[in-house]
Amino acid sequence: MELSALKTVVHKFYADVWNKHDKSAIPSLLRSDFTFRGSLGQHKTGHSEFADYVDFVHQALGAYQCDVLDLVAEGNQCFARMRFSGIHRGDFFGFKPTGKTVEWAGTALFTFRDGLVADLWVLGDVHGLLQLLERSSE
Repeated sequence: MELSALKTVVHKFYADVWNKHDKSAIPSLLRSDFTFRGSLGQHKTGHSEFADYVDFVHQALGAYQCDVLDLVAEGNQCFARMRFSGIHRGDFFGFKPTGKTVEWAGTALFTFRDGLVADLWVLGDVHGLLQLLERSSE
C-alpha cells in the first residue's frame, strides 16, 4: 500500500470515526482483529470494543475533535502528532462536568496490515489534561 494511501486512512479515521462520531466507518478502516491502546488507559480489541470506547469519549466530551498536526508514514506505519479537544460534559477521569473546553496533545502510531489499521497505540499528555480538569473544577 502506498504511503499516501496510509495517510488517507488515518485522516479518514479521525474525520469520520472521531470528529463525526460515525462508527459505521469502522469496518472500512480497521481490521476485525484490530487492537487499540488508548492514551486514557484503555485497551480494546475488535470493532465492538473500540466502538464502545468512541462512545465513552463522546459521552464525556461534547464536540470532541481530533486534529492531525503532523503525519509521517514509513513502511506499514503512520505516526501522527495530535491535538484532542472537547467540551467537558460528562464524568471524565473522576471529574464532574464543567462545561468548559479541554484540550491536550498526543501522538498516535498506526500499524497497517492488508490495507487496514491492525493496531493503534496512542499516547496523550494525560498529566496536562488532569491539571486542566483540576483547574476547571475549581
